[in-house]
Amino acid sequence: MSFGKAGQVALTSLRQTPSALVATASVDGDSYHIRLSDAGAHFALNALGCLAVARALGLDLALAAQGLGRWQPPAGRGKRETLLLDPATEATAILIDDAFNANPTSLAAALDVLAATQPGPGGRRIAILGDMLELGPDETALHAAIAQHPAVAKTDLIHTVGPRMKALWQALPQGKRGHCAAQADDLGAKAHHLVHPGDVVLVKGSKGSYVSRVVDALRHLGHPLPDDTTGE
Repeated sequence: MSFGKAGQVALTSLRQTPSALVATASVDGDSYHIRLSDAGAHFALNALGCLAVARALGLDLALAAQGLGRWQPPAGRGKRETLLLDPATEATAILIDDAFNANPTSLAAALDVLAATQPGPGGRRIAILGDMLELGPDETALHAAIAQHPAVAKTDLIHTVGPRMKALWQALPQGKRGHCAAQADDLGAKAHHLVHPGDVVLVKGSKGSYVSRVVDALRHLGHPLPDDTTGE
């Protein structure tokens, strides 16, 4: 059984909203609408694959589509959460944790999600991007090419982690260049300076780039530093 842009389970429309991916699938002449919360476009084919399985098993496709609407991305796969930046003022930012895996397609989709997410008052769209691993001999060009993705125009600042992502940093317009860190821990140590109230922050990279450590550092921004009470 085939599924995708053509096939027995075909993708007929796709729309990215600030909070969800909305897809329409055609199966045996009938249309089914699927809403995937906090998901990028690369999840659409996964959803069609689920419908294909349901069709093969003779299940109710309308119920299957509704079930997909209750799915939530797990940690590291696009999960969205609120960061408490200052308990006293209740200042917050939005974190999109997509730090488990990355390739050019999924990174482009994640940037589309960031571009579709509206920051709070005075906030910015920030991307923290780690190396995409196992891309072969074209890895430098593939990293640099991300600078041409349309969503980059709507991203205010991009921080990079790793030697491969340095190619993207060098290809970015000067005004969009953030920190260019050799390792994730180097950027994690600057977490307090990376995010302002109202910001939307995407963290994306291959698991081996360890950008999940930056995610952990951002999650602890609302916690006082060890020397906060001393004034040092």
